[in-house]
Amino acid sequence: MSNRYDRQVMIIGREMQERLSASRVFIAGAGGLGSPVATYLGIAGVGELAIADCDHVEETNLNRQFVHSDADMGCPKADSAAGSIRSMNPEIIVRACNTEINGGNVERLIRGYDLVIDALDNYDARYILNRAVLDAGTVMIHGAVCGWSGQVTTIVPGISPCLKCIIPAPPPEVLAPVMGTTAGVIGSIQANEALRYLLYGDTSLAGRLFVWDGTLCSSEEIRLDRLSGCPECGGNKSASVE
Repeated sequence: MSNRYDRQVMIIGREMQERLSASRVFIAGAGGLGSPVATYLGIAGVGELAIADCDHVEETNLNRQFVHSDADMGCPKADSAAGSIRSMNPEIIVRACNTEINGGNVERLIRGYDLVIDALDNYDARYILNRAVLDAGTVMIHGAVCGWSGQVTTIVPGISPCLKCIIPAPPPEVLAPVMGTTAGVIGSIQANEALRYLLYGDTSLAGRLFVWDGTLCSSEEIRLDRLSGCPECGGNKSASVE
């Protein structure tokens, strides 16, 4: 093993670093959230990352999506993001999935991955991903941002509330304003939760919604229960996470 990870090996030890190198993570989205998630997981030495996105890099992305640059304008986001992460850490495998996540391909896309990261920007795709992780029994870390605010929670199939429990109906579809720092904060928390899960099986945000308010530089926690009769997970309020 190279000296690349020495400062974190001081915390987690070499055995746990080797555990990271054997881990595989699927990142849905190569935008504002996907940028910090992919960056921090990549440079931490997670052995394999798959980055899925169907869009192309536009100038309006560049205030927050720092895995892309002016030179990437017009390129597929998944390719651009994968190239950036490979340049930061050539020791890991980074796969680009230039595709829209839909009901016909999602099962194949996430198959074999230890963890799924929801870094998407629309709820149609989020709900498809939610259904897929429930079917596969794979843990998913959800993040979302709007303006100065954002949220993170961890979804553990059969134990914690699923995305449909938390957000039964999608919010109105609008072009959401986003501060780059908000995406950075929320994506970094998602990456932190991902590392904790991969290293120790920690799902501390299951049943909890972390909410960030960048205007006050403050956060709060909302307790979550599974939704009785949830159409996706069939949740029961008595099964809330303790």
